[in-house]
Amino acid sequence: MPENKGTLFVVATPIGHTGEITSRAIEVLSQVDMIICEERKVASRLLKGLEISKPLLELNEHNEAEMVEQVLLKLMDGQNLALISDCGTPVFSDPGRKLLEIMYGSNIPVVPVSGPSSLMTAISVCPFDLRQFHFLGFLPPQTEQRKLVLQRHSNSEEALILMDTPYRMAKLLEEVSNAFGKKQVVFLATDLTLPSERIYIGEVQEIQAKVQQRKAEFILIIEKTQRRRA
Repeated sequence: MPENKGTLFVVATPIGHTGEITSRAIEVLSQVDMIICEERKVASRLLKGLEISKPLLELNEHNEAEMVEQVLLKLMDGQNLALISDCGTPVFSDPGRKLLEIMYGSNIPVVPVSGPSSLMTAISVCPFDLRQFHFLGFLPPQTEQRKLVLQRHSNSEEALILMDTPYRMAKLLEEVSNAFGKKQVVFLATDLTLPSERIYIGEVQEIQAKVQQRKAEFILIIEKTQRRRA
């Protein structure tokens, strides 16, 4: 076993526009021994565009528990690995948290390579007061549980930020309308940094009429209670 352990680099990748990737991210991905990815197809497409060829190891919500040991052995053997998600900054609302727990517990160096984040990108163009906010992330998939979460936060004094899969965008808008009222003011950012990017601000009923059943990557921000009552 090598005296020096390897390093795990947590590398942010573009959320849409490929030009977002940093020169440091490209350098790290070019130099590591292996790349841990969420989905092989997505990672292969990214690396092909960067003209980088590296072995890929899939780690996602379906296999994270069983893959952690394999990753740990490679790092203990002195290999340097990079962790990426399908897009944006890894671990945040993506697989990898269990992996990080094991890395710190095993004294494996973990190095962040910062870059694009859909959350911060949306916040940067949202006019709401977001000095304080409550991040709800992805709601549970079950309809009744989703309803309970939204009802529990319907009188929040802070703005609320939600994410979900593209095919649930219309469903989430409907659920927000039911929980907060049709006149609730929201900010919806879709397909950020892509040519299809759209940003909507207004009452949830107005935005529902505009997006209808469209599917898109999105961040939804619900304005805080004070404005709702104004």
